[in-house]
Amino acid sequence: MNDDELYMRRALQLARQGEGRTSPNPMVGAVIVAPDGTIIGEGWHRKCGEGHAEVNAVASVKDADLLRNSTIYVTLEPCSHYGKTPPCAKLLIECGIPRVVVGCLDPFVEVSGRGVRMLQDAGIEVVTGVLEDECRALNPRFFTAHTCGRPWVQLKWAQTADGYIGLPPEAGENPLRMSTPVTMRLMHRQRALCDAIVVGANTANIDNPSLTTRYWPGRNALRVVLSRNLSLSDNLNLLNDGLPTIVYNGLKNEEKGAVQWVKIDCDDALSWLKDLYRRGVTSVMVEGGLQVLNHLIAAGLWDEARIETSPRQVGQGVAAPGIDGRVASRLVIDGNIITHLLNA
Repeated sequence: MNDDELYMRRALQLARQGEGRTSPNPMVGAVIVAPDGTIIGEGWHRKCGEGHAEVNAVASVKDADLLRNSTIYVTLEPCSHYGKTPPCAKLLIECGIPRVVVGCLDPFVEVSGRGVRMLQDAGIEVVTGVLEDECRALNPRFFTAHTCGRPWVQLKWAQTADGYIGLPPEAGENPLRMSTPVTMRLMHRQRALCDAIVVGANTANIDNPSLTTRYWPGRNALRVVLSRNLSLSDNLNLLNDGLPTIVYNGLKNEEKGAVQWVKIDCDDALSWLKDLYRRGVTSVMVEGGLQVLNHLIAAGLWDEARIETSPRQVGQGVAAPGIDGRVASRLVIDGNIITHLLNA
């Protein structure tokens, strides 16, 4: 491992400290190194709307004169545009930093390549592609969203050992409880990492979920309901608890309190996914129901699946979706098996 890779690995460690708080921005880390190899500044993007990694790293340097002879390592290309904060590339130029090492370029159209060019035009030496694969892998949701123009899609369901996600209506136990207290908390952690949670009308009516992050510290995601004919019960938590909810439907556009009805073709998954992207959503968790899950699987519009398999067997009911993917991990927790699949 050479020196550039060594310091970039440290920047990657720092970047991960922002997990769950930076979206729709990416996680980014930065390390500033003096000529003698001493780290004189570190920072990461802590929260969307607050200072970027470069800003925090520069602010941590006690002697600003040292910046004029130092190298900054950044996991993602410094931004070149004015958003909620000024351009980081401009800051680095003003600080007089002579060398910038970048892990990977930013896929966002307003940045991609422009930050590097701004630095180079100012006479700064720029090295790109250091640990590029690792730096890209840090933010798969961000890269997918800005490369494909739609959010990263994570499918999620729980199933019995014999392959059912629910019992027949007459069985009287719906929703079918399969998660343990521990796996429930881990599922809520996944909710906290997503920008939006999607369910179909049947799931909303049968389960009456809140889709909030109650068992893990973190923000609540935007709730999304797909209901082509607006066949939703009036007393649903999703429509009455005052938290933001979008109802995609085929009948009307309307806004009332925290609920927004958006007329769209619910059978065209790419259309509502692209609408969510235009609203700044870079990742969604799809929690059901079966029709929505199967539609996304058939269309190939999924990136990751989280499948929890309980040892319980019921013998009959609603069959779980059929899905093929690459197993990224498989864990056994409280007797339940958590399988993560990637669509690759």
